[in-house]
Parts: sequence; structure tokens; C-alpha cells
Amino acid sequence: MIKAIFFDIDGTLLSHQSGSVPASTRESIRQLKEQGIKIFAATGRHMLQLEKLPVKGLPFDGYVTLNGQICMDANKAILYEAPIEPGDTEKMTEIFKQMALPVMVIEQNRMYINFVDSMVEEAQKAISTPVPEIGVYTGEKVYQYIVYGKEERVQSLAARLSDCKMTKWNPYGFDIIPKQGGKVAGIRQILKYFGIGEDEIMAFGDGGNDTDMLRFAAIGVAMGNADEAVKQQADYVTSHIDQDGIWQALKHYGIVYKNFFLS
Repeated sequence: MIKAIFFDIDGTLLSHQSGSVPASTRESIRQLKEQGIKIFAATGRHMLQLEKLPVKGLPFDGYVTLNGQICMDANKAILYEAPIEPGDTEKMTEIFKQMALPVMVIEQNRMYINFVDSMVEEAQKAISTPVPEIGVYTGEKVYQYIVYGKEERVQSLAARLSDCKMTKWNPYGFDIIPKQGGKVAGIRQILKYFGIGEDEIMAFGDGGNDTDMLRFAAIGVAMGNADEAVKQQADYVTSHIDQDGIWQALKHYGIVYKNFFLS
């Protein structure tokens, strides 16, 4: 029996074509809550960003943010945090200062970048988000870096870090997080807190940073707009986000029952 569902945000809950959460998705969430099924956001986003997106107001029971590096309850109280280890923070700080690549630094309460180029602009535009402000690192704990550039060059940078790994969310956008991090690491903390079993969850996603949670969940659903590599890791591939993908998958598995007029 499914007791909780974890949803990626960009391209899963939030359509960047319409700039909104599809009506069928909102109705699906209403019916899930009606049945007592808990819903969680599982995203690479920071809470500062979520509060500015159309997903604000959805009745989440908790949040897995920054690819699992900070997890929160419904009231946004921190349940779990895992900053990047100091040695890799020092290395990334040097790269940040050298400005060889655009690097966004993500702290608990702040996000900023060393400089902005066309690849930053293109990646941010794809997720309907303004480019970050220019800032200076002042020694705070860092939970995630976002590096912008061509994949081969970012991979070379990531290889220099002893305790970090890279995940891709855009052709020019890459998250740097601890090797032991990722959405599954955050989901495990949420499940422990709420007393939910690993065999009682479902997950929806469309990007490279979703593959681990789609494999981990009892039912992993890839959106129709997902990358092919992501679809190969899923138990089920649903339709495109703008073709009622979430609703269609939940109907397929018999989790939502009431009729709804699809778009």
C-alpha cells in the first residue's frame, strides 16, 4: 500500500511551458491528501526558490531540498542537513574565486554566483528562474554547488573533489553534492521521521538527479518528457507533464479513483 509519494518539481509538478502546475496534478494531490497519502517535494531547488514558484501553496507534508542535503517538515523546520565537507569546500572556493567557470554557492539562507554568462542565462531560463545575484563567499557551510558549463569540463572539475559527485539537470547545469548525498539519502531521513517503509512509497521525476529515487521507490514513475536514460530506470513511463502525466500514472496504479475531466 502506498503511504507517501515524492515529487520532483521542475518538469514533474511544474510545467515550464505553461508556467504552472497542471490542473489534473492539483486534483491528483487533492485526492491523495483526501486518502491520507503524504506528499513530499524532492528537488534540487532551495526553499528560497520554492517559495517563489507556483508550487507554493501545495500541501506538502515535507521537503527534500538541495538533492537531499536539507530536509524539512511541513512547517519548514529542518529535520536533517548534510553540508559539503570542508576540504571540498576549500577547493570549490578557489574555483569560485578564479572564475574559470560560473559557480553558484548554496548555503542554508543564501544563494549567489561568482559571475554570469550565456550558459547560466540559458540554464536558468529553462527552469523559469532569474539568474542569481553576484556574491562573495564568507565562510558559511555550503550544502550544494551549481556549476554551469559544458559537461566534459564540469566533470573534470568534479573529479578533483574527494567527497563529492555531480548530477545533471540541464545541458549546461550541474549540481555538486556529497558522494553520500542525493535525493534517496534525504528520502531515507523523511521515511525514518514519519515511520514509513521503503516499500510504501512512490516517486515521480524527469531529470538525471531523479534516477536514484526512481530506482529506490517501490514504484518509480518517469514523466513522458523525461530523458531516455531516466525512463530506463523507471517502473513506469507516464505521459508528458502537460498531458496530465501525474494523473495518468496514478490512475494506472489505481491510486486515484474519482473522475476528472482531463485537458
